[in-house]
Amino acid sequence: MVSSKKLVLSVLVALSVLGAAGFFYFSNNRSVKPHFEEAHASRGSISSSVSTTGAVEPQTRVKIQSSVGGRIEEILVEEGQLVKKGEVLAMLSSTERAALLDAAKLQGKSEQSYWQKVYKETAVIAPMAGQVIVRSVDPGKTVTTNDSLFVLSDRLLVKAFVDETDIGRVKVGQKAVISLDAYPEIKVNGVVGHIYYESHLQNNVNIYNVDVIPELIPDVFRSGMSANIEIIVQEKQNALLLPLAAVQSRNGKTVVLQRRRGGKQEETDYKAVRTGLQDERHIEILEGLTDSAVVLLPDSSFVLPRKKGGSNPFMPQRSRTR
Repeated sequence: MVSSKKLVLSVLVALSVLGAAGFFYFSNNRSVKPHFEEAHASRGSISSSVSTTGAVEPQTRVKIQSSVGGRIEEILVEEGQLVKKGEVLAMLSSTERAALLDAAKLQGKSEQSYWQKVYKETAVIAPMAGQVIVRSVDPGKTVTTNDSLFVLSDRLLVKAFVDETDIGRVKVGQKAVISLDAYPEIKVNGVVGHIYYESHLQNNVNIYNVDVIPELIPDVFRSGMSANIEIIVQEKQNALLLPLAAVQSRNGKTVVLQRRRGGKQEETDYKAVRTGLQDERHIEILEGLTDSAVVLLPDSSFVLPRKKGGSNPFMPQRSRTR
């Protein structure tokens, strides 16, 4: 009987200790007050852009074929070389001339020299000024009128692939910034030159091609290279800016958090604002704040302090090795 009373008494004492410890632990937790960082409104530039990918392509791509079939005698240009309109790219012998010269060669050098002067070679001429981006033949090769000998490009541009949800924001004349996957450190300024009227389906999404004309074409640009393009659809200077994290949506309104005027340090209040452009870090404030405004945003670096007097009594304790 006595042992039963002692057991009940021990249980009651243990429950009292646990209850007291829990009360003090949760009371301390409720006393922790939120911490905030201050953010000051500032003036600066901000822009809204459409980010997309694309490829480097010739603006005008001309495939050059021979007017006659025959044998290539001489190549006068190299791949990558700039040529003028009317410049001779190669010389070839027609099938008949090649056969005649081969036969004359058996008769001796004088006979061959005679027919070379009488029966002239056929010149392959550049139809426009540009750069040789493909050279498909070598001297001695036999070609037909269907074979491609050279490909010329008047200049390289970037063909951007714009989603139909963004194409309405893109206009001819807008500025753009181009970078290549192969050379991400090189940034080239450009301008939107043409927006295609017909879309094509890519991964079940309607895509419109947009020609972006580089202001300067670096030597590293090559046809077919993958590119990343930022098309600047809107840009503002001297705009009133705040960090993105400072603006919240509350009860259907766009608000910022400020300390209450005349109140205590921890008293805060929400103020409605009207916003404009935003980028990856900032948002423009059109109405509701002045240049000297200070707003609050949660301090992400704040960590709850350890409680004095021990840890949570309900958490399992890790044994310590002496």
